[in-house]
Amino acid sequence: MYPEVRAALEADDSPTLSAPGFDLAAHREEARLASLRLPREEVASVEDVDADGVRCRLYVPADPAPGLVVHAHGGGFVLNDIDVHDGIARRMANRGRRAVLNVDYRRPPEDPFPAAPDDLDTVVGWLRREGPPGPYAAHGDSAGANLALVAALRNPGFFAAVALVYPFLDPRGAFPSWRHGEESGFDPAEARWYWEQYARTEADYDDPDLAPLLSEHLHTLPPTFVATAEADPLRDEGEELARRVAEAGVEVVGIRCLGQTHGFWRHAAFTASEPLVRQVAGWLDQHLTTA
Repeated sequence: MYPEVRAALEADDSPTLSAPGFDLAAHREEARLASLRLPREEVASVEDVDADGVRCRLYVPADPAPGLVVHAHGGGFVLNDIDVHDGIARRMANRGRRAVLNVDYRRPPEDPFPAAPDDLDTVVGWLRREGPPGPYAAHGDSAGANLALVAALRNPGFFAAVALVYPFLDPRGAFPSWRHGEESGFDPAEARWYWEQYARTEADYDDPDLAPLLSEHLHTLPPTFVATAEADPLRDEGEELARRVAEAGVEVVGIRCLGQTHGFWRHAAFTASEPLVRQVAGWLDQHLTTA
């Protein structure tokens, strides 16, 4: 890990989510308020919208290019919301010169699987009928990358591109990179806790809508971009996805961000964040321009 990443991990005082008495609602609210206190870029237009009952936030930059990026936020399916991801959505809109729709999908344990992917489907239906015009791209980080991928698989032909940042894909944590999870700041026990909140029963772990690495329809995906981080325990499952999508005959670009660990992408304080935001935005621009 690069020195700034090690320093951030050493300073991290995040609570143990599975600890007895952990107050999930209070933790969510604390994270939301902390995010809103951070400096944020100006965007020409920011508006909360109702997509058939799913709350979303639409960011439109000045002089936008045609198309829209549907963003699903990370947070282990359980944490974060469109306020926490407000800053990164603004950066994506400005760097990509395109509208970004930040989706506030339902979260477990209050609303377990398949509530979140169903909400993404609802947003797709709204876009088909009355949303801002396309072409459309699906985008997400971590658990949000899982949801963006599932949205593309559930709605073949709708998205012109899919961009995924360190996707959270394997509920059984079977890939070798998880052996170093504790050192990376993303403990395997924390990952298990997220999956346990998301799934209704362990039988859901074999459902491709929860574990999209199991999908038999990867060949239906549009051009796909997958970014992983070298010191992230999710690295191997993301790179395995890229391999499988390529083997299925889909255009794929996969990159590994050296010296980085999970979560760096949306935090502008990490020097690797801005280059990756610009790379994702540029790749989406390439494919939405030609769609």
